[in-house]
Amino acid sequence: MNAQALHQQTPDRGNVGDAMGEELLRLARASIGHGLAHDRPLPVDYGELARVPADPAATFTTLRLQGRLRGCCGALEALRPLAEDVAHSAFRAAFRDVRFDPVGYHELDAIRLEVSVLSPLETIAASGQADLLRQLTPGIDGLVIIADGRRATFLPKVWEMLPDPRQFLLALKMKCGLPETYWSERLEFQRYQTTSYTESQTWGQ
Repeated sequence: MNAQALHQQTPDRGNVGDAMGEELLRLARASIGHGLAHDRPLPVDYGELARVPADPAATFTTLRLQGRLRGCCGALEALRPLAEDVAHSAFRAAFRDVRFDPVGYHELDAIRLEVSVLSPLETIAASGQADLLRQLTPGIDGLVIIADGRRATFLPKVWEMLPDPRQFLLALKMKCGLPETYWSERLEFQRYQTTSYTESQTWGQ
C-alpha cells in the first residue's frame, strides 16, 4: 500500500498540514517495525522528513486493533524534536505499555495508528471540583491531574467514551489512584489540546 489516507482532528489551534501528518504516521509505523527487529525506537533520519519541523514537541501514539485499544504511550513535555518523540512514543505504545503484551509481527499489519501532537501544558487554577469542571471544554481539552507525586492524563479522544465532564474527571481520578470523592488544595491540574492524525484503514488493507 502507498500513502495512507488520513483523518485529521484539528482543535482551535489551527491546521498543521496533512503532509506532515502523513510523514508522522509513516515514521510511527516504521519505528514499531524497527522495534520488532531491534527492540529500540527507530533512529530518525531527518533527510527523509522534509515536512516535519525540528522543534521540540510532545506526542502520544495510540494503537488500536479491531477497534480496541492496543497501546497508548507518550510524553506531556516537549523534550525531543517532534520526529524523535513520535518514534519513541510509537515504540513505547507497541512494546512498553504495561497494560498489554508487546505487539507481535502477526499484528503489525492489522493495528491502526493515531499520532497526537500536544500543545504546551496550561495550569488550571480551580477553587473546587465544580470550578474545575466549568473550565473544561469537552472534546477539546486533554487533562492532567497531579497528586502526591503521581500524575495521570486523559487525551481529548477519551471524551468520546466519557462525554460527561464529571465522569471524565472521576475516571481520571481513579486512573491516578484517587477516590472519586477526593479533593485537596494540593491537587494540581493542567490542560492541553492535540492535533491528531489517524490512519483511515489498517496497513494491510
